[in-house]
Amino acid sequence: MSIAEVKKNSELRMAKSLETLRADLAKVRTGRAHVGILDHVQVDYYGTPTHISQVANLTLIDARTIGVQPWEKKMVGAIEKAIRDADLGLNPATQGEMIRVPTPALTEERRKEMVKLVKSEAEDAKVAVRNIRRDANESLKKLVKDKTCSEDDERRAQEDIQKLTDKSIADIDKMVIDKEKEVLTV
Repeated sequence: MSIAEVKKNSELRMAKSLETLRADLAKVRTGRAHVGILDHVQVDYYGTPTHISQVANLTLIDARTIGVQPWEKKMVGAIEKAIRDADLGLNPATQGEMIRVPTPALTEERRKEMVKLVKSEAEDAKVAVRNIRRDANESLKKLVKDKTCSEDDERRAQEDIQKLTDKSIADIDKMVIDKEKEVLTV
């Protein structure tokens, strides 16, 4: 493995960590409805756990209501049960073939819990980024030990990886600040 490969690998892994955090933050509920809340809900589809988006059409009816339109009439009950059992604090109501999922307004206490959750997710992402930095530095040390690069090249590469780490952590902090504002906005 060369220095360039170590840097590229670290950059890709840090980008994946940021993308994972972005996806996790999208699932954190704010006061507004968005179909991403239901992304991880799984429905029993003929004995197979299936994501709700694969058995129904998800739409926003208004700012606080998600509409779920199952593709098969007999799936209405199973989808409604899956949403109720997902422990999201949502109470779906069926109207014919359409399931309406109103999202209740968040209390101040619940918003603060959400902010703690967001910060916890961010800390996990920071730990992942730091672990990637550690792995890269170990790989660089191994290159020096195997005499495939000089100590000066190793030091420069470590500085580059540190800059990449700092940038990733700054991106994480920015995402947290944005999500915190979104959660605390009434």
